[in-house]
Amino acid sequence: MAGRVEGKVAFITGAARGQGRSHALRLAEEGADIIAVDLCGPVPGLQYSHATEDDLQETVRQVEALDRRIVARTADVRDRDAMKAAIDEGVAELGHLDIVVGNAGICILAPWDEVTPEVWDETISINLTGIWNTVQLTAPHLIAAGGGSIILTSSAAGLKGLPFLTPYVASKFGVTGLAKAFAHELAKHRIRVNSLHPTGVDTAMGEMGGEYPRLLAGNERLAGMLTDSLPIDVTEPRDQSNAVLFLASEEARYVTAMAMTVDAGNTQY
Repeated sequence: MAGRVEGKVAFITGAARGQGRSHALRLAEEGADIIAVDLCGPVPGLQYSHATEDDLQETVRQVEALDRRIVARTADVRDRDAMKAAIDEGVAELGHLDIVVGNAGICILAPWDEVTPEVWDETISINLTGIWNTVQLTAPHLIAAGGGSIILTSSAAGLKGLPFLTPYVASKFGVTGLAKAFAHELAKHRIRVNSLHPTGVDTAMGEMGGEYPRLLAGNERLAGMLTDSLPIDVTEPRDQSNAVLFLASEEARYVTAMAMTVDAGNTQY
């Protein structure tokens, strides 16, 4: 089935690479035009490489290769003025907004007693406040369009308390709750809101996996919490993007306030 989001416009955060780029491409393949934003810069304490302007331009190139339009801007999800400008400019150029994918986020591994206030603040402000900003600033455009779909990237860690990730777990549980709360308030506008809960995904964030042997030393009993039920080590970004496409499409027209797992069974026991 082709053209599942034909004629739609999708706004995607964290779109320079990884899951965000994959979401942009999957939606573009099915007919959507894209508004893409990314910080494209460093975050203190990050244990993996950050996205760059060149990464964002590569997303632009790949979307345009699919013969779809894209408006790309550098913006920090914590900066409401920059976000509003990017959203408004994109909608002005592409005409309307129908789909929102709140994907931007960071993850920093550390034992509970090594988490600094700075790491806590960075994680909560990007992962949770950034999602709140994204929904608040895009929802008026969806209302003007007569409805739409919002997909918020949470995590397996937004459904169960994975170890060595206390700020990340707190932020992702928050995203899960925001999705449900926004779903009920925005329902009268025919806006659906759902959260997506991946297990590990083969992106740059996976570079920090080398920290686990140190963290699990003396904590070997916790290793099973990080293991998927299906015999895989990691999912591909497109696996998550296929779920985004479903939630954005009319096939999911009555699906809202749902926590959708694409986690190889990680949370389902």
